[in-house]
Amino acid sequence: MQDPNEDTEWNDILRAKGIIPEKPKEAQVTEDDIVNLLEQTVKEKSSGKALEDMSLDELDEIEDEEEERILEQYRRERMAQIKNLQQRSRFGDVRDISADDYVEQVNKAGDGIWVVLHLYKQGIPLCALINKYLTSLAARYPTTKFLRSISTTCIPNYPDKNLPTIFVYFEGNMKGQFLGPLNFRGMNMTEDEFEYMLGKTGAVETSIKEDPKPKVADVMFSALGTGNRDDSDDGNDW
Repeated sequence: MQDPNEDTEWNDILRAKGIIPEKPKEAQVTEDDIVNLLEQTVKEKSSGKALEDMSLDELDEIEDEEEERILEQYRRERMAQIKNLQQRSRFGDVRDISADDYVEQVNKAGDGIWVVLHLYKQGIPLCALINKYLTSLAARYPTTKFLRSISTTCIPNYPDKNLPTIFVYFEGNMKGQFLGPLNFRGMNMTEDEFEYMLGKTGAVETSIKEDPKPKVADVMFSALGTGNRDDSDDGNDW
């Protein structure tokens, strides 16, 4: 038999027609309840005295105890955060993998783990540049697992035209990919630009929130626009 207290569309219809009773309302905690609870706590700590009946020394003692409790709670929370960060910060370098390692290192990386995998080949300058940037970023973001693999070692017959390739995974699911040189802005790509690209996928918690790539096109068009204005000022008709 269906539970009449369940939140279902059918039960809503039955309640509207008065066939089953309305659900009992949950008890609400009011502001007065909170104040009363706080007052009760103070009384327990002050042997039942009301605040107005307490001396300054007694009030100071309660305040000190409360401060110590809050500081101790904060210390415990902070220690838990540090411990969690230490547990997650177990990478810090770029590790080489083969096809046999792929499932274990990427798909089964674990809960809360971001993985950045670079497929590359020796002799390709842009691949070498990205490997350099990966080494630097891995040291600065030790909670992210940075991996690399020679493309055809990891994926047989992987086409060179797709190199460099970056795959980004989170908890075994792909969250981003960059295939081929056009996605990496060529040899002029800076480390900040590469970090920004990875940051957009969520792989690193970067502070670079705006694309650091120089806006050459904007500057050029701006200059052209200024030139047109100057020409019109001179009275030239085009």
